[in-house]
Amino acid sequence: MTKTIAILPGDGIGPEIVAEAIKVLDKLWTSFGLDVQLEQGLVGGAAIDATGHPLPIETLELVKKANAVLLGAVGGPKWEPLDIAIRPEKGLLGLRSELKLFANLRPAILFPELANASTLKPEIVEGLDILIVRELTGGIYFGQPRGIRILDNGESQGVNTLVYNESEIERIARVAFESAEKRQKRLCSVDKANVLEATELWREIVTRVGKDYPNVQLTHMYVDNAAMQLVRAPKQFDVIVTTNMFGDILSDLASQLTGSIGMLPSASLDANNKGMYEPIHGSAPDIAGQNIANPLATILSIAMMLRYSLNKPKLATIVENAVSQVLREGLRTKDIQQKGTETISTREMGDAVVAALSQ
Repeated sequence: MTKTIAILPGDGIGPEIVAEAIKVLDKLWTSFGLDVQLEQGLVGGAAIDATGHPLPIETLELVKKANAVLLGAVGGPKWEPLDIAIRPEKGLLGLRSELKLFANLRPAILFPELANASTLKPEIVEGLDILIVRELTGGIYFGQPRGIRILDNGESQGVNTLVYNESEIERIARVAFESAEKRQKRLCSVDKANVLEATELWREIVTRVGKDYPNVQLTHMYVDNAAMQLVRAPKQFDVIVTTNMFGDILSDLASQLTGSIGMLPSASLDANNKGMYEPIHGSAPDIAGQNIANPLATILSIAMMLRYSLNKPKLATIVENAVSQVLREGLRTKDIQQKGTETISTREMGDAVVAALSQ
């Protein structure tokens, strides 16, 4: 049965990197029999320019009927003067909320060929394989009340609310424990329970859920210490589960352990494994249109889509192996260039991965 993939290129480098991922999907269709139909839509700044809204109703209808969504990136300085309620990022948050994508999986895996691309010593990061499980539809990014208000004395005050319900914590905890069961059976829950009551509840609920997973070793860590430990000794971690904001920050930090944020894919899943797949990096407007962006995180997001939403794990491995082969051949985009390697363009990297799929 034909599956539909909604393609949302977005802004900045989004259209460039998504174009390379589409090449990979086309190759999987022609050479490996992947039965999918691609339908494109607008989101973010591109949607604002065309329709006046970052998440048009047409796009929302498209993603709701699709089996999976591939997103490039949203945002850029062009739209920053707009009211926060209609900025490009609201389109992204709207997708997560409307599709109920509560579980964000962000693997931080160091390809052996990139050990010297990390800013840390190779012995610190070699063999790195961390999965960050980030709660995605709650916390401070969605909590109410929020906004900027004027106090009685005329002073402006910014307000954001960190709030989590017990059920929200329990469902993301179960995703994390089940992920840990399939890996090294170690889970670290990251919070700030010493000063934030919402994460005090987080720790309590995660601990309770952990009793249902006796084979998984559960530890807890404050977020400031977790940030330090990711840089000091990252291989101590297997799976990390944390809140929306903490996960946003820690996964970007973890990306630098792997050599470049351009290497990290992500999957945002609902309760039935329907997902939205995207690189964790932003729209990088400073390099948009220059054909130098790294498309590998987006291509690896396709692999995650194949594994989680399309139930094609063998094809997922084929894509991941193709990326590994390209790196072994010494091909690099500018962000991961190293001495003795060949620096190639965005399009050339996409072509190289497609060629590797043919071998």
